[in-house]
Amino acid sequence: MVGMHRPETPFDSLENAHEYVRLLAEAIAEARGDIESDIAKAVESKSERRLQALRLVQYKLEKLEQYLRSSSRTLNDLRTLRRLLLEERSGSDPIRSEPTSRAS
Repeated sequence: MVGMHRPETPFDSLENAHEYVRLLAEAIAEARGDIESDIAKAVESKSERRLQALRLVQYKLEKLEQYLRSSSRTLNDLRTLRRLLLEERSGSDPIRSEPTSRAS
């Protein structure tokens, strides 16, 4: 179709950005599981320095996960607002479309 804009990056549309954030959140959840396993191994091997580093990684992943949840909510809000604005723009004003007088 001529004139249609095709997204070239994951951020060319709110939907694509939302999907990207969702996939990133899944990857972080998986990484957190791996880190928890690594922490258990570090505790068993009594490797304090490694344990401290892993706990820092765990903390940073938790923070990133929180940011992604917030970003996902924001993207969802923006999508909802866009839909409302587009419907408002394409539809007519319901008050103005009603007849002003009724004949019996």
